[in-house]
Amino acid sequence: MAITRIGNPAIADVRGVNFRNIIINGDMSIAQRGTSQASITSSGFYTVDRFQQTFTGTAGTWTQSQSTDVPSGQGFTSSLKMDCTTADASLSADDSLRIQHKFEGQNLQYLKKGTSSAESLTLSFWVKSNKTGTYIAELYDNDNSRTISKSYTISSASTWEKKTITYAGDTTGAFDNDNALSLRLHFWLGAGSDLTSGTLQTSWGSQTNANRVVGQVNLADSTSNEWYITGVQLEAGSQASDFEFLPTDVNLRRCQRYYFLKANYRDGAEDDIIGPGLYYSSSIFKAIVQFPITMRAVPSLDQTSGTDYYQIRRNGGLDNVDDFNIQDEGKTGIVLDNSSDASGTAGHAAWVRTNNASASIAFDAEL
Repeated sequence: MAITRIGNPAIADVRGVNFRNIIINGDMSIAQRGTSQASITSSGFYTVDRFQQTFTGTAGTWTQSQSTDVPSGQGFTSSLKMDCTTADASLSADDSLRIQHKFEGQNLQYLKKGTSSAESLTLSFWVKSNKTGTYIAELYDNDNSRTISKSYTISSASTWEKKTITYAGDTTGAFDNDNALSLRLHFWLGAGSDLTSGTLQTSWGSQTNANRVVGQVNLADSTSNEWYITGVQLEAGSQASDFEFLPTDVNLRRCQRYYFLKANYRDGAEDDIIGPGLYYSSSIFKAIVQFPITMRAVPSLDQTSGTDYYQIRRNGGLDNVDDFNIQDEGKTGIVLDNSSDASGTAGHAAWVRTNNASASIAFDAEL
């Protein structure tokens, strides 16, 4: 495997790709949590990996989906779609809605932020909406509470348009060199007067809320409104390059550093395997789950629970169980424990699987 150097870091080259795109899953092709979620009124990750829907206050009700509506002839197969299902035509002062992507500080050191050699960043993406007008794309330095906002215009209704925005390098405030949150990219879809009453801050500076989202349209003002995005690329320098497509397996593993879906009925048969284990005692069963890649941090357990959602299978018998707890945890694997429904022989081996169409086990280490 060759090594390509961009700035200071050495980055592995996969099939001629040098990972110049700081965005993970910018083509919206990975959606471990599902392809559609309705009735959204609060912040969370719902469909496309690494892109979080974020509210402050209220800003309508939404359906988010991984859509097959994409710009023609560009190589994309998926986009992220936002569909307003309950309107909020008059946002309160502290209301807002955005789609955000978060970055670890240790992945940004080659940008040399906080030095006289700070790199510019160029953002490019494809966007489509029936609601024309001004939208804001903001970079937010989480370590130093500094921001820079740039506007873009959707000119033609319901037409895919490519946008390119360049942000100057910031010579103030270095990113922390760790696995914590350092930078956010915000695609704003609506904001109240607390964020729009000043003058748009188009150069880096200390956070001033009134200057962050000036001019932004309110996408929540009608149930006719939709917004699509794909091909999101953020790279060092002042020029946008062609979108960097990654092999599906590489893209998936990058997403799994933050969220790993181990078992889910929708992805296969009812008996989707979770892992091997044993009866620690006659009433305690433990299962081992190995992660395919070292996760960003020790993850939390994201599971659905219900009567007989899971099944422990052993030679000559089985136990139906409702859920699991985390017993031992790490960034490379985890031990699940059930001490409420298990009934076997101490020391006997077994394995656990899903047993219900709603059963799912995942691990969350999102920023």
